[in-house]
Amino acid sequence: MENMNKVIKILVALILVATNYYLITPSLVNAQQTTLSLSPPLLETIIKPGKSIVVGYRLENLADPVIVKAMVRPFRPQDNTNAITIQPTLTGPIAFTLDNADLQLEEAFFLRTKENRQLLLRLTVPTDTPESDYYYTLIVQTQPPPQTEGSTTSRSQMTIGSNILVTVTATGSVDIKGKIALFTVVPRYRISLLGKNWNIVDSQDRIPLIAVVQNIGKNVIKPQGEIILRGNFGEKASYDVTPKNVLAQSQRILSATPTLTVDCQNQPTDPLCQTASSLVLAGFFVGQYNLSTTLNFGESTPNLYAATTFIAVPFRLLLAVGVVILISLVIIRRSKKEKQTP
Repeated sequence: MENMNKVIKILVALILVATNYYLITPSLVNAQQTTLSLSPPLLETIIKPGKSIVVGYRLENLADPVIVKAMVRPFRPQDNTNAITIQPTLTGPIAFTLDNADLQLEEAFFLRTKENRQLLLRLTVPTDTPESDYYYTLIVQTQPPPQTEGSTTSRSQMTIGSNILVTVTATGSVDIKGKIALFTVVPRYRISLLGKNWNIVDSQDRIPLIAVVQNIGKNVIKPQGEIILRGNFGEKASYDVTPKNVLAQSQRILSATPTLTVDCQNQPTDPLCQTASSLVLAGFFVGQYNLSTTLNFGESTPNLYAATTFIAVPFRLLLAVGVVILISLVIIRRSKKEKQTP
């Protein structure tokens, strides 16, 4: 029995020693905050072959000290919602370097908290570069810090970027060609009758309009203009098209203001959040309405025109009135039967 007690005391002592060791030497976990700012967010430039320019970017670290790396990558449009796909390697005729004495592209450097660094990005266009548009992104990406023994450091990366739209032209002339690829409302019903499609909506519906511009030229275009709504009782409303770049050989959904806005972050299941739209009409509509747009791409460019119509019917109001009439008839009929009963 005495030997058993000694064994128990030794085991307890060993457990206490092991516990104290882990309490004294816990593993270190670093929760680093990273907030970077890069400006300007967009660069648009026209340059001749054989020339170069230097653009100054401001990089600011607003959080914890961090190691970052700057690089340039080409991108291409992904769809008509302005999404882009950044390529994994630098390709294309334009050369990029940093004119900073102590910085180079693709090499990591350190940023202290609240430190500002100017990145002097040089764009060089060789003399044999074909006249066209070239699209790139200046990317600044955080790098994981060295991992010390006994510590657990977050290995996640933060990436910010500034798009670069370069138009190469020897004469200064550009190829501006665009067309309206789609201009239509999204109705509750679409009926084919008498050889024509009719867009039918409820009078209280929120009515999305989709306007898509296609760039069929070699250079970026920026549509501008307005959308007009006209009713059959003389109503008229005007909506300004927001000028946005449409990259060469791509499409983009336009946007116009004022428009009904939907909080898609808190209401992701809202039908208006499922499809991108240019404009959302809201109100009480009755009868036939005409929507039209006139667009151009700057001075001395032709106007483009498109139109569509919709018919608003107060289905819910008619249903409510029908229910009231039906209930009223039932009540009247019962009242007559009660009066005829002796």
